[in-house]
Amino acid sequence: MFMGFLAVIDYDMGNLHSACKGLEKAGIQPKITDSPQDIAEAEAIVLPGVGSFDPAVQHLRSRHLEEPIKQAIAAGKPFLGICLGLQILFEGSEEGKEPGLGIIKGKVRRFQSEPNLTIPHMGWNQLQFTQSNLSLWQGLTPDPYVYFVHSYYVDPVDPNVNAAVVTHGSQTVTAAIARDNLMAVQFHPEKSSDNGLQILSNFVTMVKQNS
Repeated sequence: MFMGFLAVIDYDMGNLHSACKGLEKAGIQPKITDSPQDIAEAEAIVLPGVGSFDPAVQHLRSRHLEEPIKQAIAAGKPFLGICLGLQILFEGSEEGKEPGLGIIKGKVRRFQSEPNLTIPHMGWNQLQFTQSNLSLWQGLTPDPYVYFVHSYYVDPVDPNVNAAVVTHGSQTVTAAIARDNLMAVQFHPEKSSDNGLQILSNFVTMVKQNS
């Protein structure tokens, strides 16, 4: 039986309500928090986020959350980043000047302009799995549709951390990463209907199995 709690990090950069609603539907009651102690005590962590890179990392650091996040990941706790919560795991972004958390080596880059390409990449698009056996993808059909809203994408140094890619125009970019207990997605599972709910349910299952 799951006796701990899942922390959803509040740093004024996320649509926390929809992320939490998705997690509740998936069978867990999340705790919204900006407390370093809560992150240290949580069984698992979700880092959502929408908006710009620099304010996001500034808000995290002003709340003294950078080290607790790094320690939780290093301790093997299940961790799920969503949208901006994926990007700030990297070393830096073309969107801003602040250093990222540097947990994953690589940079956040802007989509290159090309004829008839809409930036931001917005709406439904298909995932192509590069880690097809990942627990996060259990129960999904191949190439499932999920919902994106972003102008920047992550570019990891090590391609083996890619868990899924997506194609926008002629550009195929990282849509999700996974390394051990650390998972993060560029799309919004909480806005991705049944596929997104399945992904959140898979994460909740991992959390309960890990506790």
